[in-house]
Amino acid sequence: MIGNLPQNESQIFLSQTDPVLAKIIDCLPVPHFESTHDLFHDLMSSLIEQQIHYRSTKKTFEKLLLQAQIDRLSTLNFHIFEKNALINAKLSIQKMETITAVLLFWEENKINWQQCTDAEIKEHLSTIKGIGSWTIDMLLLFTLERPNVFPADDFHLKQVMTELYNLNPNIKLKSQMIAISDTWGEHKSLAVRYLLEWKKANKKQI
Repeated sequence: MIGNLPQNESQIFLSQTDPVLAKIIDCLPVPHFESTHDLFHDLMSSLIEQQIHYRSTKKTFEKLLLQAQIDRLSTLNFHIFEKNALINAKLSIQKMETITAVLLFWEENKINWQQCTDAEIKEHLSTIKGIGSWTIDMLLLFTLERPNVFPADDFHLKQVMTELYNLNPNIKLKSQMIAISDTWGEHKSLAVRYLLEWKKANKKQI
């Protein structure tokens, strides 16, 4: 399901409102990935990878988990992860401070993330020093699979939209992108996934 509609209805909506997406939807399968639905695990992954692991090619986080013999990182096994793997990761002091801040936040706050609105999630996570809007958008999009997320600060999305929509990157690019996304209604996440999937399939062309 995408939003409150079956996925094919979301595709139809996007195809009818956006000619660029219509062509992409016609030639690509529905973008699919297996989400962990685990915000702590994925947030730590994003901090360590400098990229959410669903999109990572380096698999740094995956290798560290394997080294620590952990399948899913949690506040309960973090000390094992830190001792057996993270200590050798050579992360910056700033990044380690953010990781520590995330761990402390989770230990002090018991939040049912699935029941939170997108705005509430942004409000909670933005209180953690070092967590910015891009990271939060990636978690909303990939981890919690929220239907109406538009990560305007994402480098790859900027690149593909500039190419496909003939945008001028030197004149308020973010505003141009948002204006286009407004035509996608409440189906922004599916549109974003299609655009990123198109870039992946055509990476030599950009």
